[in-house]
Amino acid sequence: MNISELKNLIQSRLEKAGIDDPKSDTGIILREYANVSLSDLYSNPEKEVAPDVDMNRIEEVITLREKRIPLQHIVGRTCFMGFDFEVSPDALIPRPDTEILTEEALRDYHDGSKFLDLCTGTGCIITSLIALTNDCYGVGTDISEKALALAGRNADNILADKREHLVFKQGDLYDALGEGEKFDVIISNPPYIRTADIDGLMPEVKDHDPHLALDGGEDGLIFYRRIIEGASKHLVKGGDLLLEIGYDQAEDVMKIMETNGFIEINCIKDFAGCDRVVRGILPLL
Repeated sequence: MNISELKNLIQSRLEKAGIDDPKSDTGIILREYANVSLSDLYSNPEKEVAPDVDMNRIEEVITLREKRIPLQHIVGRTCFMGFDFEVSPDALIPRPDTEILTEEALRDYHDGSKFLDLCTGTGCIITSLIALTNDCYGVGTDISEKALALAGRNADNILADKREHLVFKQGDLYDALGEGEKFDVIISNPPYIRTADIDGLMPEVKDHDPHLALDGGEDGLIFYRRIIEGASKHLVKGGDLLLEIGYDQAEDVMKIMETNGFIEINCIKDFAGCDRVVRGILPLL
């Protein structure tokens, strides 16, 4: 069997299973389990698949994917901000949209900045920030002990000599912090799906991401209210608050920030042109 034939076989089955992006998933399966490089996939499709490739394992992977198990869970990792993060059902799978939030936080730092990442999950945001900045420090909080264990492993694997710059703490948002503990930048990708909307999500999300990381309450805004209302106790004057949002939540989140005294509030769009991040600054006075 050549590369093109195997690619067509995999992609056809994923398409029939209703997979959202069968072409992308096929490429990942070929790379991970058939040792097919991108150059061979597109420039040498008639090349024979290597004889030592485990076709039984590829069949297992396709079958799992047909059952709508997330490919990231099957592989056990995903790429975020150029780093490989371990993933599991214990935390939300990092998504490309969240890279927008991380990149915006990178615009706001200076050497020695302190970052706080609420609802850290896999730790992908805060770990990437520490890895990509100079002499910065971070705290990631999460209510889930299992998510924090996962985040800790990711930080261990990625940060090397910067590992001591990042601490994870268990607790409900700011409850994990010490009294008066302050940060230059607070970021969060909190649960923001309306409770009634969860059942309508793709199976990969509703059945495999923890509901604790999805459910934003009746209106999807419960965590935004809590994060914004509590931010002034843990954000330095002039500090930035950056929140990932759902596509239709910008106006509501911006109003909550305004009500709580934040200034220079703005919304950043993602690659698809959808509202994705709301930023506000805690005034100096």
